[in-house]
Amino acid sequence: MMHPYPGLNSGFPSTVGPGNLWFVFPGSSSFTPARRTSVVPSGILLLMLCFLCCTASAQSPADAVRTLQNRGRSNSNAQVVGTGGADTSHLKLSHQWTGSVCLSQLSNTGPSPVRVHEVVLLDLDHGLSGTTPVYGEGFQMLSQTSGNLAQPTDVGSYTDRSHYRLPEPAGFRTVYGLLTLAPSGADRLLLGFASCRRFSGKFHFNATRLQAVIDTEDLEIAPGQTWELEELRLASGNNRDQLYENLATDIQRNHPRLPHDPIPTGWCSWYCFGPSVTAANITDNLDWIAKNLPALRYIQIDDGYQPCMGDWLETGKAFGGGVQGVLKQIRERGFEPALWVAPFIASGESRLFEEHPQWFVQDDQGKPLRSDKVGFGGWRLGPWYALDGTHPEAQEFLENLFRTLRRDWGCTYFKLDANYWGTLPGGHHHDPKATRVEAYRRGMEAIRRGAGDAVLLGCNHPLWPSLGLIHGSRSSLDIDRSWGSFAGIGRENLLRGWQNGRLWWNDPDCVVLRDSGSKDIVDVSGHVITQGNVPDNEYQFHATWIYATGGMLLSGDDLTRMTPRRVEMLKKLAPPSGVCARFDNDRFEIGVTTLNDRRVVSVFNWGDQPVDRSFALPQRSQLKEIWSGTDLGVHSGAYEVKGLPGRSARLIEVRAVP
Repeated sequence: MMHPYPGLNSGFPSTVGPGNLWFVFPGSSSFTPARRTSVVPSGILLLMLCFLCCTASAQSPADAVRTLQNRGRSNSNAQVVGTGGADTSHLKLSHQWTGSVCLSQLSNTGPSPVRVHEVVLLDLDHGLSGTTPVYGEGFQMLSQTSGNLAQPTDVGSYTDRSHYRLPEPAGFRTVYGLLTLAPSGADRLLLGFASCRRFSGKFHFNATRLQAVIDTEDLEIAPGQTWELEELRLASGNNRDQLYENLATDIQRNHPRLPHDPIPTGWCSWYCFGPSVTAANITDNLDWIAKNLPALRYIQIDDGYQPCMGDWLETGKAFGGGVQGVLKQIRERGFEPALWVAPFIASGESRLFEEHPQWFVQDDQGKPLRSDKVGFGGWRLGPWYALDGTHPEAQEFLENLFRTLRRDWGCTYFKLDANYWGTLPGGHHHDPKATRVEAYRRGMEAIRRGAGDAVLLGCNHPLWPSLGLIHGSRSSLDIDRSWGSFAGIGRENLLRGWQNGRLWWNDPDCVVLRDSGSKDIVDVSGHVITQGNVPDNEYQFHATWIYATGGMLLSGDDLTRMTPRRVEMLKKLAPPSGVCARFDNDRFEIGVTTLNDRRVVSVFNWGDQPVDRSFALPQRSQLKEIWSGTDLGVHSGAYEVKGLPGRSARLIEVRAVP
């Protein structure tokens, strides 16, 4: 909420009235009335205003970061916002800072229950230039924000505020879970929520103000009740990766990571066959994998096998109505069957919805809430309805569903898509005291109980509410065989690289290395290259950032039609390193993957014109170009990549030598 005194904490007079002159100076979190006994001459007042203006504008970025951090840790302008103007005078908001982490509680000391719309943990003028670069996470996986404080830009296409219609205060941009600021000439500032047990934490910002807010969803706090709010981390430093590392450590303390080793690798049917996949398609690719690249352990059957969203144990026309036979064949060949499931949604035509409408999130009239009434209605076979994770019978359904899929169908990997709908806003749950986050987490716990030791991959999921509940996290929009997709999806993935191996394994989506025109040829210089609808250098760019993510690896091609050169490229990606490359900044030009016996340097040119790039060599080293196998010789000090063509990348192995 904006403070009722617009100038508060800005260094300017807040209110000038007929009897009082209120002043607030930089760094102050309160104001003091000074009784005016005589009229201040207008010239003197003007000089005072000019002095305050110059003082504020002269503040360096480094000073602004320190001031922001100090005022943030005083929980500047923290307040409780009641629903519909409810009286919050008996609600006590307390904070305890331990280092960079703030623990907050809200207690009701009054005689009556109070509905709480939100809790503002801090609300202040940030004092930074509007051109300060920002990065913020989305509530759901498909939304990310970059740009700067004054002009934020969308990284992805399906944003929280527009596509999913999540509310955003007028004049502000809203991000969730994480916000980083990178002012020129000063340390980076990171604000991040280190927990998401019950409430969603978010940040509102614009060119002048910054707010950290807990969404309490208009829930009622009873007399004598205390709510533990989500942990907030506020820290600064010049090491980008270390700031993320510290946040990840705090998150793991609250939501221990679900480990799964080795990193899942496999093949996915969607990007080559879509919903029309056949048993023959699966068999042909399984034969190829068994012969050529058995490291692709998981064979994932994607969307299309089911007749309706929600009826996951029934089969549609795909596979002749016998998907279980295909899964059995995968197991018999010694591979792992993987299945796409969207557990929190159902189509209105599904048996699940028709037989159990009471299991779904309800509208104000007590009927199942159509998701298109409050947000995005779904991309296929919609509009969708959202299963209520607080309903005991819905929980039992989820647990039994995944126990059947794991035990009887033999699936050892589940791609859980459309998980966002488990947090559908604007409805009513079976448990009226539960938040959307709690509803989702309870549903996911039921899935985990049923799935047992199977891999759980979150996709189109609410990011922070999924902490500690999934083994893998899809970290970008769907890939497409085009430069726009390779560049855009690459950036989405690298912005989330810090999460890989810390919170879960990142899934950068499938690596795709062929199109309908792909063929290997010898160019004029005698080198083998691959021609196709997309230029060879752009495919290499894509493969390089796939390597740099260090996350899960799934091939999305019809492997029976791959060219030999691209097959060799795919083999060099398997198994993935498990380590995301570290970059000094968000331009992602030079990334270093540090392994036990070597370093691997990813060198990118995101533009259209050739550029020179160089990277440091801490010691004398032998260099080799990974994709071509070219020996680059022994070098010391630094290595320069001259004339790196536009839309291209190189992957260079660096080994220390005496």
